[in-house]
Amino acid sequence: MMRRADRLFQIIQILRRSARPVTGAALAAELEVSTRTVYRDMADLIGQRVPVTGEAGFGYLLAADYDMPPLMLTPDEIEAVVLGSQWVAERGDRSLALAARDVIAKIAAVVPAHLRPFVEQPGVAAKPRLGGFDHLDTPVDITRLRNAIRDGLKLRLGYRSASGETSERTIWPIVLGYAETERMLIAWCELRQDFRHFRTDRMTRVDITGEAIGVRTGDLRRHWQKWRAGQIADRDPASPFSSP
Repeated sequence: MMRRADRLFQIIQILRRSARPVTGAALAAELEVSTRTVYRDMADLIGQRVPVTGEAGFGYLLAADYDMPPLMLTPDEIEAVVLGSQWVAERGDRSLALAARDVIAKIAAVVPAHLRPFVEQPGVAAKPRLGGFDHLDTPVDITRLRNAIRDGLKLRLGYRSASGETSERTIWPIVLGYAETERMLIAWCELRQDFRHFRTDRMTRVDITGEAIGVRTGDLRRHWQKWRAGQIADRDPASPFSSP
């Protein structure tokens, strides 16, 4: 059974990762305790001046500006970070792989001594891959793709289809997906006026145009998520996502 102090910390963690009120029932289900226990714990947190708003039956919300020491990690959280970092170190591009190794080293340097074995000798591991940093056959600089996504800039792309046909595309990059055997850039394609997935190993050239995509990154991602879910895009004629 989870210690009460650990449970209070975990409640704060659950509230921190949610932008909407979290009900007592939802907290109880995740913590595997009764709702009565959750209500008692919430009263204790509020009594300790943790800035939680809400009440039983409505849900609880943590103030956005509330902060805790960032590395008060549990063993499960440490192993989750280590496992993810191992995967990225083996499968990411060079800069991401180095960043993943740096993350593990930084965590090992600052966590309390009793937690350090979970970093240095974790009980989880990602399957190693052969081939060094760029084991995937990608003719373009992956870092440039990630920078364009961060900066909200359009890309000019040379692309070869599965049948070998080549084309030039101007795209609005959204997210770069990683899998075991390929990387996939998800973007809005001006040529097709629709969302498309572009395999990086089929890219022949990538140029950052310096031109902003003209849509907030969050809005672009939400439109893509609707498209992925099979929903109809915005019908506003002024929207670049409207059907022709």
